[in-house]
Amino acid sequence: MAVQSSADGTAVSLSDSALGRLMPMYLHLDLKGNVLGTGPTLSRVFDHCGLTSKKFFDLFQVRRPAGIASLRKLSGLGGERVQLTLKAEGRDLSLRGLCLDLPPTQGYLFNLSFGIALVDAVRDLRLTESDFAPTDLAIELLYLVEAKTAVMRELRDLNLRLQGAKQEAEQQALTDTLTGLRNRRALEAEMARLIKRGAPFALMHLDLDYFKKVNDTLGHAAGDFVLRKVAEILSEETRASDTIARVGGDEFVVVLHGFTDVSLLLSIAQRTIEALSVPMTFEGRTCRISGSIGLTHSLCYTQASIEQMHSDADTALYESKHAGRSRATMFTPDQPETLQIG
Repeated sequence: MAVQSSADGTAVSLSDSALGRLMPMYLHLDLKGNVLGTGPTLSRVFDHCGLTSKKFFDLFQVRRPAGIASLRKLSGLGGERVQLTLKAEGRDLSLRGLCLDLPPTQGYLFNLSFGIALVDAVRDLRLTESDFAPTDLAIELLYLVEAKTAVMRELRDLNLRLQGAKQEAEQQALTDTLTGLRNRRALEAEMARLIKRGAPFALMHLDLDYFKKVNDTLGHAAGDFVLRKVAEILSEETRASDTIARVGGDEFVVVLHGFTDVSLLLSIAQRTIEALSVPMTFEGRTCRISGSIGLTHSLCYTQASIEQMHSDADTALYESKHAGRSRATMFTPDQPETLQIG
């Protein structure tokens, strides 16, 4: 096509391929609004379906300036910035650019770009550097977008790793490393939560009988084995929703959610003591222990407190030890109730 220069009236002739290199998204219309030619990148937008001789208003809708819906009004766009959208179904794409009135009989020339839709267009159409004019900063912009995306992805991954490390550290801070049970800190946090909610619960304080003898005669490895087996037994005899904590060398405390019935609590304690009394075998040698238990529950108090419940469970535990071990004692404000096992 030939373009008339404004300086001295000289006509400059450009081939379609040369014009396509300068303006990969040009759109050339005749005076009747028929498509005479398109740049290679704009052709890709329409899947190379061939736009020649097609009507401009069959392909595009002029969004800005508003009210441009006829060829007569199109002729008044020369030199104005325009925003077009495609009428093709399933193609939600907006194009921006400049409309030029060509010399008489040569029609109209649009120089279009993707505008803010650049990133989506590059992804959807799989555009490369060759689809843009050499002077176009689109590729540099895409590099910046990719760099930002990579940095944001790395920051997100780092944040997830830090969050995971924080959660793991918090779990470790609340876990007894030998048995995998909760520790005293986690136990008291759970008790505080239940007391604040006013939720009923029971406290079962277990102290192992004859554990020192296992350590002294069979060694600490056997003692560690026994503690891990006790943790397994307590997990089997309680529910997953209950909280089991190791609070000392051979001391364990269980928070039993929702349990305040004395007969039921003593029944749980009985099953636990019976399970603990079964001999354990470590490296071919028999380990024998038993358990003494002290119990209390939150409904024993006008206002339950962590310190008072621990103290009363300890008092009940002492009663079990004093009565001959392998026993469970329920603390009551008036008189401890002791259950003898076996």
